[in-house]
Amino acid sequence: MNLTSANAERLTAACVLSVVGGFLDIYTYLYRGKVFANAVTGNMVLCGFHLAHREWLASSRYVLAILFYALGIFIAEIVHRKLPAFRRVTWHQCVILLELVCLAPVCFIPYGEFDFIVNALISFVCALQVQTFRRVQGLPFASTMCTGNLRSGTEALFHCCFDRKREELHKALHYYGVIVCFIFGAAAGALLLHGFGHYVFLLAPAGLGAVFFLITPPRELASWRRRFRGLLKRR
Repeated sequence: MNLTSANAERLTAACVLSVVGGFLDIYTYLYRGKVFANAVTGNMVLCGFHLAHREWLASSRYVLAILFYALGIFIAEIVHRKLPAFRRVTWHQCVILLELVCLAPVCFIPYGEFDFIVNALISFVCALQVQTFRRVQGLPFASTMCTGNLRSGTEALFHCCFDRKREELHKALHYYGVIVCFIFGAAAGALLLHGFGHYVFLLAPAGLGAVFFLITPPRELASWRRRFRGLLKRR
């Protein structure tokens, strides 16, 4: 595993991404028209439900979220394919920057009439994230949904208990830790948004900003610090 991949697979970064994933999901469901930004399967079910009742407008908002999720996967692969491996800013970091650009205007879009735009943007962001950050310390995982994490964690726990494979306990704890972070993000999001208002949403891009630096190689961070100090001295 190269240095770029190792930094992108840090457990701390995975936990922060999972907190952000849970936060975004509760935000769109509670405050943006009951759309799941992360759970495409749930949106497909709800889309089918509204289609069966001939509620065309209601079904369209789920269709848009599904399409933007697919677009996010597509764009993430383009960034991965086109970005040279030797750049100072890795493709993982470029995706984080793209997520930040998409999330920044959400806080300034009023509730109600334009919720479909917000849901499309957040679905796009979640797809970028799940396609880009697919492993934590060598283990497959997802930061925006937990069904696969629960399956993998429980399978590892089974092997630990019945096959006496002690290393599988370490895997199980990784997966369960990510799930706890996701639930924490959803719970904290519900409480903070209710208690402090709409601008609490800015915590989501702040979390992604933290991930950007968490996955930056230490040598590169040191280089940025030297440049910043040099600029301050010139002033």
